[in-house]
Amino acid sequence: MSKRTIIIAGSGVFGTAIAERLAWNTQNQVLIYARSLDVVNEINTDHKNTKSFSTRYINKNIKAFNDLETFNKASCIFLAIPSKTILSFCDKIKPYVKENTLIVNLAKGMSEQGAFITEKLPFNRKASMKGPTFAIELLNGFPSAFTFGGDKEDYLYIKNKVLEHTALTLDYTKDIRAVELLSILKNMYAIAIGVVSGRYNSPNVDFLIYTKSVDEMRRFLTLFNCESSTIFKYCGLGDLGLTSLNDLSRNRTLGLLVGKGFLQDNKSTTVIEGYRTIKVMHEKTKEKDLIDEYPIVTALYRLMYKEETITDYINTVFK
Repeated sequence: MSKRTIIIAGSGVFGTAIAERLAWNTQNQVLIYARSLDVVNEINTDHKNTKSFSTRYINKNIKAFNDLETFNKASCIFLAIPSKTILSFCDKIKPYVKENTLIVNLAKGMSEQGAFITEKLPFNRKASMKGPTFAIELLNGFPSAFTFGGDKEDYLYIKNKVLEHTALTLDYTKDIRAVELLSILKNMYAIAIGVVSGRYNSPNVDFLIYTKSVDEMRRFLTLFNCESSTIFKYCGLGDLGLTSLNDLSRNRTLGLLVGKGFLQDNKSTTVIEGYRTIKVMHEKTKEKDLIDEYPIVTALYRLMYKEETITDYINTVFK
C-alpha cells in the first residue's frame, strides 16, 4: 500500500510536535517545510530540531524540505505557521498545490488584516483544526484532542486515516468560522482570567471569571453568526480551559503579570496574540453598539489600551 504524503508547513514547536505524532501512523509519509536550510539539514541528518526542542530526537522517518515544488506531492497540508504570515505564505505555495489537496489550518488567531484565516485561504478544500493542545504534550505522546471544522467527508478522512494510531482524538462541526473564532477569543479571555488570577490567587474567583468568559464567548459566536453550541467542543471549553488556567500559556502569563502589578508598560505585549484580539473585538462590539453586553472585553480594553486601573477592571468584570 502506498503511503499518503502529509506536509506540515512550519518547523516551529507546534509543527514539529504534530509531525512527530502523525509519523506514528506508518501509512503517513510526513514532510516538514522549513525556511531554514540548517533546520532542514538537522532534521534529515540528525533527526533533531534543536531550534524548537533542544534535547529531543524526532521520528527518523520524518523528512524536511524548503523548496516550494515539493508541496505538489501533498495529499494533505497542515498549516502550522504564525497566523499573521499565513495568508502571504499560502499565496506563495498555491501554484504548487494540487487542486484536490486538503488544507488544514492549525494556526490560532487572526490574519494580519484581522480576518478569519480559513475563509481567506486561496484553496478549494480547506478545514480548521483547533483544540487544547500544548506542543510539548503532543511531542511527549499524551492523548490529545482537536475539533475539526469542515466538510464531514474530510473529517472522516483525517480521523480514520491520517490520525489512525496517533492517540489524537477529534470531535466535529461543519461550522469552520466558529472553530476559528473560538481560537481567537480564547487567547483574549486567557488574559482576562489571568489578570484576576494574578490579583486574587483564588480558585473560587478563577472559575467565577471563567464562567463569565464562557458566556461572553458564546455571545460572540452568535454575534458572528456561528453555531453557539460549538462552545462545548474541544476548541471551546477545552481550549479556553487549557489556555486560561495553565501557566504554560503566554496569554495567561501576560494576565498574571498585569494582575500582580509587574507589567506597567504594555508595549512588550503587542506580539502576544490575545493582546491584538482585545482591540479588534472591542471595536466590533462598539460598532454594533453592544459594549454593555460584553463587560469583560470592554474592561480589558480599557485596562490594556486606556490605562484604567486594575481596580476599575475588577469592579467591572465582577458586576
